[in-house]
Amino acid sequence: MRTLLRLLVFFCVATLPAAAQKAAEPFSPASLVNKHLPTWLRFGGEQRTRLEGYSGLGYRDGQHDTYLLNRTRLSINIIPTKWAHFYGEMQDARATGKRPGQPPTENLWDFHQVFVELGSIDKSRVWLKAGRQEIVIADSRIMGAVQWSNANRTFDAVRAGYHFAGGNRIELFTASVVVNASDTWDHHQQGNNIHGIYTEFPKLLPGLNLQPYLLWRTQPNVRNEAGRIADVNEFTPGFRLAGNLPHSLDFVVEMTRETGTIGSDRIRSWMGHWEVGHTRKQWMFSPRIWAEYNYHSGDSNPTDGVRGTYDPLYAALHDKFGFADQVAGRNLRDIRGGVEAKLPHGIGAVIEINDWRLASRYDALYSSTAVVARSPSGTAGTHVGNEVDLITTWKMRGPLQGGAGIGYIIPGEFLKHATPGKHYIYPFVVFTYKL
Repeated sequence: MRTLLRLLVFFCVATLPAAAQKAAEPFSPASLVNKHLPTWLRFGGEQRTRLEGYSGLGYRDGQHDTYLLNRTRLSINIIPTKWAHFYGEMQDARATGKRPGQPPTENLWDFHQVFVELGSIDKSRVWLKAGRQEIVIADSRIMGAVQWSNANRTFDAVRAGYHFAGGNRIELFTASVVVNASDTWDHHQQGNNIHGIYTEFPKLLPGLNLQPYLLWRTQPNVRNEAGRIADVNEFTPGFRLAGNLPHSLDFVVEMTRETGTIGSDRIRSWMGHWEVGHTRKQWMFSPRIWAEYNYHSGDSNPTDGVRGTYDPLYAALHDKFGFADQVAGRNLRDIRGGVEAKLPHGIGAVIEINDWRLASRYDALYSSTAVVARSPSGTAGTHVGNEVDLITTWKMRGPLQGGAGIGYIIPGEFLKHATPGKHYIYPFVVFTYKL
């Protein structure tokens, strides 16, 4: 871990001068090839390398690791007519020095996206997109692609939409999340489906953007509170409202409600996100100061046949509750704030802090993949802890971008009682090159 921290400082010092230089004329290997091809055929790609590590996994002593994540994407884009678009993309995600190497950190050569698009999602009045693809709804708090992951999420899906006058639009889709596999081709799970209606009204009122949606999720073979295997039948209506206010203020509100059943259990959960920001345009670097509150319901009684723990569905949760991604949107109250600024020569900097508390003391603390800790009696308290993050990004020469940062978690009352209470540290440095 000390070696990684030294490397982090070295890379920042070594690459910031390059970032501060004026960007050269964009160049990539694909552009060199594409200029000799017909306009209906294009190749592309991306190479991302991230050195990262951690200390204090599970908030325990001796749990540390440092490893290198590499992700290569190669794509082909065929546009035979103005209304038809064929896209294919292979992805190779590898983790060097991390064992076991398995999804989502490692997923060797596989199809990441393969789809046909009739019309254009952004420009055509009517469009259709079918195949393996990324899906993002609103601010990714309900569905997203998790780009920070080494092998990020895609769906086998059919989507169709219609654009109305004034920029209003409606989209209908049916999808099944793709399960990354290390020993075979990736495939979706039969019966694990999500269907939805997503709408957007960007000019409903001056400066306001309203995005209502309704999702229906089904999944087989899930245990209910009694421990019986059952099927999930879940409905999630919600909306996102964002806009600008006088005096350089901006705001976002997003709320969802989950109802349905898991066998004989009833689903009754909800989520809320409230954010306000203020950009100080008269200050140097025009910093934006922001604060937000996030609530994701928990289950106050794990045996009453009512599932109160919020299900984040397919949200892209990276940096939603801290950059280290050690807590997820279940049974959580999060007060969050920070300052972000755009420095000269394409350098960006963000400082942010989170204060976490359990929504229900009788429910668990969750990560994106598992239960972190639980106090069935509720005696461990509700204050989980705090996370402080410092993140920088650099737009370097041509198609090269860089970034580095560190996340530091200070355990609170709950983690000190329910776990050994070790501090958690997550440093990283990342470079992305458009091929």
